[in-house]
Amino acid sequence: MDALITQYLPFAEKEFLEEIRQYGLFKTLPAHTVLLEEGSSVHVLPVVLRGLIKASSTGEDRDLLLYYIRPGESCVMSFSSYMNHSESKIQAITETETDLLLIPVEKLDGWLRKYPSLNRFLFNLYNLRYMDLLTTIDQLVFSNLEGRLYDYLLTKAENQKNDTLHSTHHEIANDMGTAREVISRTLKKLETSGKIKLGRNEIKLLRM
Repeated sequence: MDALITQYLPFAEKEFLEEIRQYGLFKTLPAHTVLLEEGSSVHVLPVVLRGLIKASSTGEDRDLLLYYIRPGESCVMSFSSYMNHSESKIQAITETETDLLLIPVEKLDGWLRKYPSLNRFLFNLYNLRYMDLLTTIDQLVFSNLEGRLYDYLLTKAENQKNDTLHSTHHEIANDMGTAREVISRTLKKLETSGKIKLGRNEIKLLRM
């Protein structure tokens, strides 16, 4: 884990790294593990060292994908909930087996005052999530569902570093906030246009 910390937190001061090693908790979670429930209290700030986490908002009958947390990133919504003394507004689930550094939130106030690198890290995360939001708005306003779905599949493949995705139509519909039947029809259109190949709970991207 030490090598991963150095790789993904290269900005951290030497003293800060020593405190992280002292107080941080390292965990490896299997795929599809719920790390944080919507409405729960935030006790740790997760930093992904290997793997992938999906942050989503839950509705009455489906979830909506908000963003992915990749290696070297953390969850700004968890940080925001802690700073505002509020319950979590998101659900966080591992997409793949994931190595995590869990930082106890009670250490954050002191570390934010003591280490400028942590402030820069969180500021950059807020900026990244803001850019993600602008991209999502642009897709919703200017792209049809077929284009949005293909962009979603491309992003998922890049995050997992695999052009073969093992996702059900129901899972994709949840992420995109629509109905399974709509996703099934749109996937068939993408297959007909030669962009993907559909299998049983499997979608293969055909790079053009």
